[in-house]
Amino acid sequence: MAKIEEYTPLVGQAVMDDLRLLGERLKGKVIQHINSTPVGGGVAEILNRMVPLLRELQVDTKWDVIKGGEQFFEVTKKFHNSLHGRPGEVSQRDFDIFMDTSRENIKDVNTYGDIVFVHDPQPIALVQKKDSNKWLWRCHVDVSNPNEKVWNFLMNFIVQYDSAVFSAPSFSRKIPIRQFLISPSIDPLSDKNKELPQEKIDFVLRKYGIEKNKPIITQISRFDRLKDPVGVIDSYLQVKKYIDCQLILAGGAANDDPEGFQVLSEVREKAKNDPDIHILLLPQNDIEVNALQRASDVILQKSIKEGFGLTVSEALWKAKPVVASNVGGIPLQIKHKYSGLLCHSVEGASFAVKQLLSSPEYARKLGENGREHVKNNFLITRHLRDYMLLFLSLYHPEDVVNL
Repeated sequence: MAKIEEYTPLVGQAVMDDLRLLGERLKGKVIQHINSTPVGGGVAEILNRMVPLLRELQVDTKWDVIKGGEQFFEVTKKFHNSLHGRPGEVSQRDFDIFMDTSRENIKDVNTYGDIVFVHDPQPIALVQKKDSNKWLWRCHVDVSNPNEKVWNFLMNFIVQYDSAVFSAPSFSRKIPIRQFLISPSIDPLSDKNKELPQEKIDFVLRKYGIEKNKPIITQISRFDRLKDPVGVIDSYLQVKKYIDCQLILAGGAANDDPEGFQVLSEVREKAKNDPDIHILLLPQNDIEVNALQRASDVILQKSIKEGFGLTVSEALWKAKPVVASNVGGIPLQIKHKYSGLLCHSVEGASFAVKQLLSSPEYARKLGENGREHVKNNFLITRHLRDYMLLFLSLYHPEDVVNL
């Protein structure tokens, strides 16, 4: 992967000097990240890029993953959906299963970090091992309207942390500990986001039988009901009545998401063998995801709920026009009619897509604005800076007044 100095041409020498200065201030501290899966989903993707870069900045950073069986991850998927406000009953048995696995992890996971940085609900109970070290809880999901039963259960653990981190202002909750707003980021030099030669893009299109002479609409997301892939097909079908086009639905499945293959089956059923709908399962094939985004005329992100939606920033970084739902952290990335188009329904999404396909100059301008917005706000160098300031704030709260 890219070395830290390779980011200098993108963000400038002053930013890099700040990062190195912050790294020096953290010498001697061990940062331990803990989450539920090493691959799949935005959390693992960010940590895969961030941990090596922090080490380059002389910040001693480790990453550990909890263990859990099928029942545990079924329960935590229920928690995930409930925190996003989706209806569904979470039973006492579900809480018992969660606690049984949590107790095993409390016994087995060594929490050695000076700062233990826990990501999302799956490992949240580890805070019961808190000693004299500092503990952070990072909430990557949209908890603006959570199931109160699940939220109150999690609050028993949240209050034991030193601070909590959320991705968007609307996710902030009334809690008795300090909380910080830190948006996620993309790595512009990763396989998923770096520049690609046209020959590579053409090769990927040929591989999947995608035509170059017909407009391409694409949604890149894991197969999850909250990403609404069935609604994406409905929007495409409405566009198709007016503009002959193709749809790509591409993504993988996270290890801690047991619903993925069931949703994939529903999507395939909805597509009904339409030769212009390409449903691609691409586990960890970042180069191909990059190529598909770069080949697309419009990128969709029609989520019903969204913690942040890194695929939006990925598409904007490639200067692609994006149509996305006005939910979660997406409005932080898209200013409507400036860096993309926001929508609220299947009909709204199809109208916006038709507008962009019919007005290529407008689409190009939105894409250019979007790339500049991502450059200024959602690159990994900004994320590194925010996290290092956060770590320092745990020891010097009077020195860090605004993240």
